[in-house]
Amino acid sequence: MKILLLEDETMLSEAINEYLTSQGHRVTLFEDGSEALETLKHDAFDLLVLDINVPGIDGLDLLEKLHELKIRTPAIYISALVDIEGISRAYDLGCYDYLKKPFHLKELALRIDKVMQSCTIPQSHLRLSKSYSYDASTSTLLCENVTQPLTKRQLQIIDLLARNRGRVVDFDQFRSYIWDEEYVDNATIRAEVSRLKKSLKEDFIQNIRSLGYMIDIPRS
Repeated sequence: MKILLLEDETMLSEAINEYLTSQGHRVTLFEDGSEALETLKHDAFDLLVLDINVPGIDGLDLLEKLHELKIRTPAIYISALVDIEGISRAYDLGCYDYLKKPFHLKELALRIDKVMQSCTIPQSHLRLSKSYSYDASTSTLLCENVTQPLTKRQLQIIDLLARNRGRVVDFDQFRSYIWDEEYVDNATIRAEVSRLKKSLKEDFIQNIRSLGYMIDIPRS
């Protein structure tokens, strides 16, 4: 699982990173909420583990700003905060769990497992490249969080490829999903994809010779 950890206590951050990495997770560390926000605009994570009182944007404002950007990633808060108003705000913002410091690292791992097993928020905001993402819930292609105008058919192509990131989409799948199984030859499909690619600022749609097309899963 790809996890973003926002924690400004260096020793605790390193301990959490070491433990979660040993459990098979990939952890990216941040001490500053503003820096975390900038990364989240361009990179997708499976889970956020957020301290509240951190430099820059605090953990609560960070989640609020992400929701404004329609980026809804499950979050767990870890904090020494005991103020009921702050805790209430965390849950109002949609956090899935709250863990009061100090805590045992195994307890955090158990909370992470529980959140991911019970998570009902669809992972609809899909990162396609450095600048592009696709919001499957609204069928919107975004470039640096700005909506990109596309034709209906071009959006269908993006939707099909985005939902199958990391997998080759063959020509039969294009015919079934976009042309409602109406027969069109491969050359027609190639021409439609080519027009789409020319309208994009980044070339993230890969041509897989004789098979079809794919969008790879961006790596941090």
